[in-house]
Amino acid sequence: MDTVDTTALSISPLELGHRIREGRAPLLLDVCRAPRFAMHTHMLAGATRCLPEDVGVYAATHTPQEVVVYCVFGHEVGQGAAQTLRLAGWDAKYLAGGIIGGEDGVDTAHAIAQWRATPVPQMAKRADLGVTALTASRWITRERPKIDRIACPWLIRRFVDPSAVFYYVPTAQVFDEAQRLQATAYDIPGAPISHTGLHGELCSFDALITAFDLHIPALDLLARIVRGADTDHLELAAQSAGLLAMSLGMSKMHSQDDHAMLAAMMPLYDALYQWCVQSLGHGGETHSWNPNPTTKTA
Repeated sequence: MDTVDTTALSISPLELGHRIREGRAPLLLDVCRAPRFAMHTHMLAGATRCLPEDVGVYAATHTPQEVVVYCVFGHEVGQGAAQTLRLAGWDAKYLAGGIIGGEDGVDTAHAIAQWRATPVPQMAKRADLGVTALTASRWITRERPKIDRIACPWLIRRFVDPSAVFYYVPTAQVFDEAQRLQATAYDIPGAPISHTGLHGELCSFDALITAFDLHIPALDLLARIVRGADTDHLELAAQSAGLLAMSLGMSKMHSQDDHAMLAAMMPLYDALYQWCVQSLGHGGETHSWNPNPTTKTA
């Protein structure tokens, strides 16, 4: 069986990896068979789980959109899922080589070498934190969020669980409500996800990156900016002061509605993340004041 992909239905690990790291990922569906899924400690960053036998129902009950499906090796399971979605009107592709990067003895050595040389960003599976990819995870923290309690939901929705649900409650109620709602507490002392370090210098955003084993350079840069703003160490990054000012100002604008605050700040973090991506690349856009657009600036 020739499993080296040359069709328009596939996407390479290199291309998909770029899209995830640049914050341009489509919907990702893990369609590995149940025994294989149970064996894996990781899945693609931000992926949603769908049993291969349920793909047809998923396609019929969700709005068609761009999607990449992946199985273990990128063979019949992933290819079949992509075809089912496409027949239902979705813009669907499957990941060439699957999450493993091809199957030894089946795929060509050349294809395997290419796929495994450019792995797609993955995240650790953390059922202990309520992240199973089967149902929406739930998270709870203190009310009146400013920085970390907004940055963490952004990180979770963009790179861990797009359907995650967040609750903001009075500080004294966090742990009781966490138990009642079966939600994971964060950014409060004693929570599974909170500040770490001798003096709490690493914030909850850092803790999430570590907990989910996310290895994305732009996230590391954003973490430094968030850390500087959240811990009042503005010297850590020039952008920290701006993030602090925007967060405090937005909090004033949405002082009566924490979820409105979250919704308003999500695009700001999207934009800041895009700046991080550009700043780590080459030829990123810059800006200087030029009153005459026909004159090039030095």
